[in-house]
Amino acid sequence: MSMRFATVRQGDTLTGARVDEDGRVVLVDADNAVDAFLRLDQLRDIGQADAATVRYACVSPAPAHILCVGLNYRSHIEQLGRPIPRYPTLFAKFASTLTGPRDRIVLPSVSDRVEGEVELAVIIGRPVHRVTTTEAMAAIAGYTVSNDLSLRDWQHRTSEALQGKVFDRSTPLGPVLVTPDEVDDAHDLTLSFTVDGVPWQHGSTSDLLFSPAELVAYCSTFLTLRPGDVILTGTPGTTADAAGLVPGQTMVTSIEGIGSAVNATAADPFPDTRPATDSPTEEGTPQAG
Repeated sequence: MSMRFATVRQGDTLTGARVDEDGRVVLVDADNAVDAFLRLDQLRDIGQADAATVRYACVSPAPAHILCVGLNYRSHIEQLGRPIPRYPTLFAKFASTLTGPRDRIVLPSVSDRVEGEVELAVIIGRPVHRVTTTEAMAAIAGYTVSNDLSLRDWQHRTSEALQGKVFDRSTPLGPVLVTPDEVDDAHDLTLSFTVDGVPWQHGSTSDLLFSPAELVAYCSTFLTLRPGDVILTGTPGTTADAAGLVPGQTMVTSIEGIGSAVNATAADPFPDTRPATDSPTEEGTPQAG
């Protein structure tokens, strides 16, 4: 059954919601979108939110694991001049990096270059460990939109990308969790990323090297995935000569059939604490994704 679930803010608390075909946002007795999916047969409607003013929060607020994939779009790999990888290129994020699809993004003053990346996010719906691709497909609760904001100068300081990928509240996730049958298992969805209406990225999930099910199966060989876990499937690469984000801009991260994360950027209230001698380094190999 095709379904759309969301996590919405009601005052200082979060609750699950169902987004109906007519656009109605129906509050349900679940903690969040993932909980609503897991308790689908027992859900009760408890109210309704105004679709025009509803405050969407992060679809999966507290995942046990967030795994991210670089070099997973053939066009991106070609753009970078890299060989086709035999295995997925993986790194991890933490739950503290997540934020809502309408939340403001503070650009860290310690970075000279922050860029956004549109990514299809996979949300896990059942525990999986060492499963086949077919079993992995059945374990996917659904898909959502993600923007993998990255501090490129920090990412490229070393051969490990983590330090440029995990600044606080830097990864919008939402607005809705869409079940696989509603988007044909995400086989051919258009992705786009714009800044103040200017296109920065464009692509299609048909260009993915490793499919969502293949990624779930692969990751399950070394990690037990839990309901609510997130896999970011990679980015199609930059198609514009973007100079990096600055405060006051508006990012729109969109995936066909799912929706858009719309996030404004803001200046960091904290000072730049880098030493005066701290300048961009050429050490390490630039990481993709």
